[in-house]
Amino acid sequence: LKWTSWLDLSARIPLRREPGTGGIPRGSQGGMKLLCLLGLWCSFQAAKGDGVTSTNIKFHEGISRDAKWKNNGHMGITLWMTGLSGSGKSTISVALERALAENQAKSYFVYRLDGDNLRFGLNRDLGFSPQDRKENVRRVSEVSKLFAEAGAIVVAGLISPYAADRDYAREVHKNASLPFMEVFVDAPLAAVESRDPKGLYKKAREGKIKGFTGIDAPYEKPQKPEVHVRTDQLSVVQSVNVILKKLDEFGLHLQQSFRPLEETAEECEAIAK
Repeated sequence: LKWTSWLDLSARIPLRREPGTGGIPRGSQGGMKLLCLLGLWCSFQAAKGDGVTSTNIKFHEGISRDAKWKNNGHMGITLWMTGLSGSGKSTISVALERALAENQAKSYFVYRLDGDNLRFGLNRDLGFSPQDRKENVRRVSEVSKLFAEAGAIVVAGLISPYAADRDYAREVHKNASLPFMEVFVDAPLAAVESRDPKGLYKKAREGKIKGFTGIDAPYEKPQKPEVHVRTDQLSVVQSVNVILKKLDEFGLHLQQSFRPLEETAEECEAIAK
């Protein structure tokens, strides 16, 4: 029986009030047994993987995580880049990817998961409703976990406006004993509206786009992100170097430090877009 069947059966069991219980409803003996079975069944489900529909499956082990990380020369980790549209998530993510893959003495295994790019493939069936956003985060969380397990530095850039969804992404990694950092790419609404690289804020203000984050849909700011960069105050290079410094402090690499990017005079005036 599926859990919905168990709940349906238990709901049909008449409740009665036992003397001496303060009027608390109690089930019949048969009902209590059924509820106990339900509790055991739920525990079993949690143990074998919550939400897993398939039953005739087995998890197959391969090369150990430690071996994969040793071969890479560094640990795997997910950097969850969150912020309003236009805050600089994609720009900083690309620059960070280049800094890790091309600007170091030894290239790091890095993979960038861009929210827009993923909607051309993996998430092409999802829209922007709260339910679809939740599923979007779930899928990207699981993919990020797989890459981090393989030893990649995953740079996942999604608006992910709801704190509960971002907490889910963190929990997925925590349950797998994988490092996770929330990176708040922060810029005031006025700043991102003035940039408006895709022209979306203008359309949202005109009512052509409904449920747009920051306009008529909420963005729940991270309360305790591991990294917080203000892109209205920092350039792209400065923002990347803040993240690299945090990775240095975390101890991701083996017996070396990241090379920071060098900023040109023109870049000093540039703001992440």
